[in-house]
Amino acid sequence: MVPAPADVPPALLAPARLRELEIRNRIWLAPMCQYMVEEQDGIPTDWHLVHLGARAAGGFGLIVTEATAVSPEGRISPQDTGLWNHAQATAWRRITGFCQDRGAKIAVQLAHAGRKASTWPALPRFRGRRGTVPEFAAGWRTVGPTSEPFPGLDAPDALSPADIAGVIEDFVAAARHAEEAGFDAIELHFAHGYLVHEFLSPLVNTRTDRYGGDGPGRRRLALEIAAAVRQQWPAERPLIVRLSATDWIDGGWDIEQSVQLARELEGVGVDALHVSTGGAVIADIAVGPEYQVGFARTLRDAVTMPVAAVGLITEPTGAQAVLDRGDADFVAVGRAALREPGWPQRAAHQLGVRDAALYPSAYRRGSW
Repeated sequence: MVPAPADVPPALLAPARLRELEIRNRIWLAPMCQYMVEEQDGIPTDWHLVHLGARAAGGFGLIVTEATAVSPEGRISPQDTGLWNHAQATAWRRITGFCQDRGAKIAVQLAHAGRKASTWPALPRFRGRRGTVPEFAAGWRTVGPTSEPFPGLDAPDALSPADIAGVIEDFVAAARHAEEAGFDAIELHFAHGYLVHEFLSPLVNTRTDRYGGDGPGRRRLALEIAAAVRQQWPAERPLIVRLSATDWIDGGWDIEQSVQLARELEGVGVDALHVSTGGAVIADIAVGPEYQVGFARTLRDAVTMPVAAVGLITEPTGAQAVLDRGDADFVAVGRAALREPGWPQRAAHQLGVRDAALYPSAYRRGSW
């Protein structure tokens, strides 16, 4: 790829805007669970400061935190971060401030794990432990659209309509705490088989009340959460939704249903989509480079709001090509960022851009 002229940065390094939020480039840090809250109280620690802060210092435009639970029972594991109280918001404030001082913007991914909650962390020291963490070992009873379990996990309690109203309020309360914590944006986690995706998927949601049945019923929880959070969240700050575009199984949630939901989410004030896939049920997924980008393109063509692509996008030239083809407006980097906090700095070098602002002043001697 021929580098762009110096006065016209390639799209990957060009600034972008979501509502009133100015983002220095189009590279997002994808949310990645860390399972490092050793006190099991949802309060982020020095680990999270260093992990996220290093990527902010490495030049990412938008940092998206790991799945951060809106309630204790919404955590994927006992070691997850949360945002359901003031102490958590205070701890997050230190992290958001550090990232913003490095020139990055930071979004919190608000999540409820549903029937996939209370699981053992995916860390080497827990190897051999699978399934649901029992209550005597700091686990808890999980919830879902029905009492049908995810394979290998304990059966959840089916949420009543009153329980669902409580979940929506938990998201709204978490949004208030997100403002207190200084986050620039919120990403709602509606993907990967967690609670909202469980309601969306016809393979999981077999309810017959207003939160189940046909498409509008299954989409209802997602839309009610998004609308309620949008009303609470400051008007100048963006609201993002992470969506699984398909279950990868015939008869499940698919791209056509995702298009309908995306249009409705745009209608209630969602500002961008972060497009992933899978997770509601066990499926055979052919994983490979950019394997989810086509779904991002389909959704981008269906709505006017911008779309972020994610999924084994590992090289700067490939990320730039995604934008050049019009497949997406942003690119999110996950696993590659775990091994390379300065991925955007290398991207700038490889794409022919010299941008000292991507480096903290103490690091400029090490610039490409």
